[in-house]
Amino acid sequence: MSTVIMPKMGDGMEEGTLLRWLKGVGDEIEAGDPIAEIETDKVTLEIEAAEGGVLTQTLIGEGETVPIGTAIATIGAEGDAPVEAAAPSAAAHIEAPVTAAPVTAAAPPAPVAANGSADVVAPTPAVVRGAGEKWRASPLVKRLAAEHGLDLQTIAGSGPGGRIVKDDVMPFITGGRQQAAVSSQPVVSQESAADSKQVAPTPAASAPVAAQAPSASGRPGGVARDLSKIRRTTGKRMTESKQAIPHFYVTSEVDMEAAMAFRSQVNAQLTDDASKVSFNDLVIKAAALALREFPNLNASMEGETLYDHANVDINIAVAIDGGLIAPFVPDADQKSVGAIARMAKDLITRARTGGLFPAEYQGGTFTISNLGMYDVEEFVAIINPPQAAILAVGSITETPVVRDGAVVVGHQMKIALSVDHRVSDGAEAAKFLIAVKKYLQNPMLLALS
Repeated sequence: MSTVIMPKMGDGMEEGTLLRWLKGVGDEIEAGDPIAEIETDKVTLEIEAAEGGVLTQTLIGEGETVPIGTAIATIGAEGDAPVEAAAPSAAAHIEAPVTAAPVTAAAPPAPVAANGSADVVAPTPAVVRGAGEKWRASPLVKRLAAEHGLDLQTIAGSGPGGRIVKDDVMPFITGGRQQAAVSSQPVVSQESAADSKQVAPTPAASAPVAAQAPSASGRPGGVARDLSKIRRTTGKRMTESKQAIPHFYVTSEVDMEAAMAFRSQVNAQLTDDASKVSFNDLVIKAAALALREFPNLNASMEGETLYDHANVDINIAVAIDGGLIAPFVPDADQKSVGAIARMAKDLITRARTGGLFPAEYQGGTFTISNLGMYDVEEFVAIINPPQAAILAVGSITETPVVRDGAVVVGHQMKIALSVDHRVSDGAEAAKFLIAVKKYLQNPMLLALS
């Protein structure tokens, strides 16, 4: 008999949440079969059976969060006796095989009426959320709801913290359940009740009301809720970064006229949208080439030791449901702009749908954070440890510039480099930005490098 443990999916992972079992006790399993869906501090993914047999016992329930290395199930021969749940062990450091494709679980069976017939389906009581209350759901669930005209505001979530998961909406899509009309009386949602530790019990005849914590002024405050795993992880890492790393910032402005013309010319020749080049793809290539010239900024500082990297792996900060994740383009300095464009689109798409492999976001040597698409003119970013620097990219704006002695309308973009002062200094940071500008203002260099 073998034991399935909560796997360690990265150096920073300390615990995982079991979202749902994909196999039931008594099911036959072959090696490589997905048996459960788990949520780490970064992504949701499936864990696979390391060997075949029968799932003889599940040791934790759906929605439970346990430390890495905790036994969560046993696989053996049919008729094997159940075993006691084991405490986390050194096996926690063994990474289990995973598949990062978006999970497609079977829809639950339709509810059966009291007379035993499955043909009679009563409307499910609606969950009514008060004004301003928020619900949480994955991008997949939101897309399914939009395609089938479902109101997620009225659907209870069975995931961790009341999160609405695919199994919550599938019965409404398949006809197993019907949405009921929404009452105007506000009640506390399942999400709020799950997230808040301050829900006061009330008589059955009364709608439950969330207790409000008093604010500093004595007036009622908001409803308490827990941060998502990715928010907690990001917050912890960024707090450590600002406390431990002596940041300094250098800002410059790039003339993007030539880059805009280059991008338009390239994209006009392409019929495949996946290969079309974005401004961020040009920045990735420019930064990668500049890091060749200034490899010190491509280093990592771990403790008192500085590690140089021969590879230039560029992380891309991507906003996802509940936080940020930064998959990376490996060897970006050696890839063409077209190859970077295709890979970046694929990584961003799978980051937002939960399809990244851990190896695609656990690593990288330099990070780019681009808020230009949100009309942000300029900002500075916090270094992603243990990296030595991060580049913040703003929007391209129409700005008066002087050309040949005349004031004309130009297209300018501000970039800001945050640097670990233990690793580098202002002069090197400034030279690096000059190199980035050189490539963006002479984009043919990007195509030839």
